[in-house]
Amino acid sequence: MPRQLSNPRPRRLPGGGPRPPAHRALPRLPERAGVSARALALAALLALALPAPGGAAPLRVAVSVLPEQAFVSAVAGSLATVDVLVGPGRSPATYEPTPRQMASLADAALFLPMGVPFEQAWLPRLTAAAPGLRVVDLVAAAGIERLTLHGHSHGDAPASPAGAELDPHLWTDPRLVARLLPPLADALCAADPAHCDAFRAGAAAYADTLAALDAELRAILAPVRGRRFLVFHPSWGYFAAAYGLEQVAIEHEGKEPGARALANVIDAARASGLRTIFVQRQFASGAARAVADAIGGDVIAVDPLAPDYCANLRRTARIMAAALAAEDSP
Repeated sequence: MPRQLSNPRPRRLPGGGPRPPAHRALPRLPERAGVSARALALAALLALALPAPGGAAPLRVAVSVLPEQAFVSAVAGSLATVDVLVGPGRSPATYEPTPRQMASLADAALFLPMGVPFEQAWLPRLTAAAPGLRVVDLVAAAGIERLTLHGHSHGDAPASPAGAELDPHLWTDPRLVARLLPPLADALCAADPAHCDAFRAGAAAYADTLAALDAELRAILAPVRGRRFLVFHPSWGYFAAAYGLEQVAIEHEGKEPGARALANVIDAARASGLRTIFVQRQFASGAARAVADAIGGDVIAVDPLAPDYCANLRRTARIMAAALAAEDSP
């Protein structure tokens, strides 16, 4: 049940009462004759689509970005309301929570950071404003090593060196999102034990969805494997690493390039035969347009922060595959 955090009214029961404490988890029943494990899993999945019993308010979960909202909602279904801090069209690089959002966090049970820029400065203040808020770092719990955020990212990218700026955009690789699902289910179970079986069933079902998505993306991008692609902001490093591509960025450390750096990008693009620059709407693209004009290329928008997570990655793969294939034409 996704929801934007711009409307932070707390959910309460009819009559104004607060949400009752979570019920104790029922013991797992042994499989009986005529009741298969598949049927039990189906029943748990159906529970995700039903309101919480007894009129209890759904679990409140806060996340940083829209893609994360999508996969948390897929796992929790109607058993959780997922509030997102950085809404559509906003950039995590420049975002600051509003006072209303900070007040609304007091009603959330969980906050799931993703490593985006605003969290480092704001997380201590967010937790101070909501002392009962439990913060769970799914990336650390899953043991995922982040890539370094730099201009070139490719399939053999090494782990991040100490002190380097880390790339938060790991959701562009659905295999990494799949690794987040077990700790996500654990966090939801700890917050709402009564629905633990449903959360775990939701995580298992979404893992299957992500595996199918990964296979589809691999097939779409296979014809252009090994190719370089030019971006303004380096948001697609994990995507490049997953599908055998190489990302070349115009922007460096959040800054538009100076004249010399811009000339180097233009020379590199010409040498590689690149004629497409991929941009996202959260960033000004004046430098991208200047490079495109210099190389006789096009500027195409793709958005790593779009809310329709699976459909967006599928759409991005098709756009990139078509654009890179077209660069082979005279």
